[in-house]
Amino acid sequence: MEANQKVQRSQALGKFGETMACSYLTELGYSIEERNFRFHHKELDIIAKDRDVYVIVEVKTRSARPLFGASRSLNRQKICNVTAAGFAYAQSHKPNGGVRFDAVICQQNIDGSFTITHEKNAFYAPWRTV
Repeated sequence: MEANQKVQRSQALGKFGETMACSYLTELGYSIEERNFRFHHKELDIIAKDRDVYVIVEVKTRSARPLFGASRSLNRQKICNVTAAGFAYAQSHKPNGGVRFDAVICQQNIDGSFTITHEKNAFYAPWRTV
C-alpha cells in the first residue's frame, strides 16, 4: 500500500472514531459544542459540555492490530498542545463550571466492532519547571 493511501486510511479511521465518540458522549447526556476547533497549529477533537463544565476530549482511534496502544500516543507534547488550546477556548467562552480534559479511546476489535473507553480527567495541564 502506498504511503499516501495509508495516511488517508488513518485519517478516515480517526474521523470515524471522532464521530463514534460524539455519539457516545451524546448518549451520556453531553452536548457537543464544537469539533476540530483550531487554535494556531493546535487542534481540539471535541469540545463538549457536561452540565456546566466544558469537557475537552482527545479522541484516539486504533485499528485492530496497532503497533502500540492509543493511550501511549498521549505524550507530554500532545498534552501541552491540548491543554493550551483548551484554556484558550475556555478564556473566550468563560465556563461557569470549569474545564475538564478527557480521553475517549476507540479500539477496533478483530471482528470489526469497536470498544470505547472513556477516561474522565485523563490528564491535566503540565507544570513547567524552570
